[in-house]
Amino acid sequence: MDSRQHDDKQHGRRDIVQTAEEAARQSAPPLLILERVEEFLDASGIGSGPVQARRIGEGQSNVTFHLTRGGSAVVLRRGPRPPLPPSTHDMVREANIQSLLAPLGIPVPKILAVCADADVLGVPFYLMDFVDGDVVTDQVPAHLDAPAQRRGTSEAAVDMLVRLHSVDIGHGDIAGIGRPDGYLKRQVSRFAALWDAGAVRDLPQVGQLGLWLEANRPDTQANAVIHGDYRLGNLMFARQGPARVKSVLDWEMATLGDPLADLGYLTATYAQAGTPSTLLELTPVTAQPGYLDRSELAARYNEHFGLDLAALPWYQTLALWKAAIFTEAIHMRWKHGERTGGEQFGAALEAGVPRLLETAAAHAARLP
Repeated sequence: MDSRQHDDKQHGRRDIVQTAEEAARQSAPPLLILERVEEFLDASGIGSGPVQARRIGEGQSNVTFHLTRGGSAVVLRRGPRPPLPPSTHDMVREANIQSLLAPLGIPVPKILAVCADADVLGVPFYLMDFVDGDVVTDQVPAHLDAPAQRRGTSEAAVDMLVRLHSVDIGHGDIAGIGRPDGYLKRQVSRFAALWDAGAVRDLPQVGQLGLWLEANRPDTQANAVIHGDYRLGNLMFARQGPARVKSVLDWEMATLGDPLADLGYLTATYAQAGTPSTLLELTPVTAQPGYLDRSELAARYNEHFGLDLAALPWYQTLALWKAAIFTEAIHMRWKHGERTGGEQFGAALEAGVPRLLETAAAHAARLP
C-alpha cells in the first residue's frame, strides 16, 4: 500500500495527503502534504518528480519520514501535530546542533535543508541525508548476533557516548547550544512544573520523587554536550562488519550539561536480565546473554573520565521520573484523540507510567 494512503482508522484521518485541499477536509491536520513537500524539495534542489513517503520509527515525540523522489532518498523530520508545549520540538535548533557536531567527529546525518516557515506543514521541519543501517530494538541483526558482536554492540554504544562527552564545549558555536550551569536544578524544576501544569491523574510519586531529587541533587563534576535521549534505539549501526555506530539520531533534547545525566539515562533505560522492565526499555535484546550489563556500561564509560559514580542512582531516578512525566503527557494526548495508537498503546501507558515511577523510586533507594 502506498504510504500516502495510510489511514488512522481510530480517528478518521490520514497522516499523509497529496494536496492542501485534502488536508483542509480532515478533522485534524495531516503530518505531510506532499504537494508542499515537493515544492520545498524543488526550492532546495533535491530530486525531481512525485514524492513517495513512508513513516519510519515509532517515535511518539517528533516524527520522521523517508522520502524518495526521482532516485533521491532523504529523511524529513518534524514535530507532532500542534498544539506544542513551549520550547519543545524545535526543529531549527535540532538541525543546527547536528550541523555543529558533524565537523567535530560526531556521526550525524548531513542536514540538507531547514524550513522554519510553519505555514508549509503546520510546524517547522528539516531534511537530512538518508543513512542506511540497523537500529537494534527487539531483534538482533545477523551480523551482530555472535557473542563477541553482542558485547561489541554495547561497547560501541558506550564508546560513542564517551566520544560525544569529549567534545570541546568551548569550540566555536557549540558553546551557544545551552547553559551548563544549573542544568540539574533546571531539569528538576522544569519537569515538576510540566507535571503541575498538565497532570490529569493522581500519581503522588511524581511529587514525592521531585522533592527527593531536589533534596539530594549532586554537585556537577563536569560539563559536556549531552544528547538527552541517549540509548541504543537512537544509534544506527553499520549493516556489515563488526559493531560500529554509523549515526547518532534524535537530537531534540541535546544541550550542554552534566554528562552523568546521559549515562544515567542510558543505564536506566537499558534492558538487563533479572531487573524489572519499563516501557522505556525499547531495546529489550540487551537482556540476552553477551551484552554488557549496566554496571559494565558505567565502568567502561568511566575508564575515560574517572568521575565519582556514587550518585549514579540519582541520575537514573531523574531519567525515569522525567520519562514518567513526558509519557503521561503522551498518554493524555492519546486519550484526547491527539495521538495515533490503539487500545494496546493506551493500556501500555496506563500501567506503564506508574511502573516507571516505581522503578525510579527503586533507583532512589540505592543512593548511598
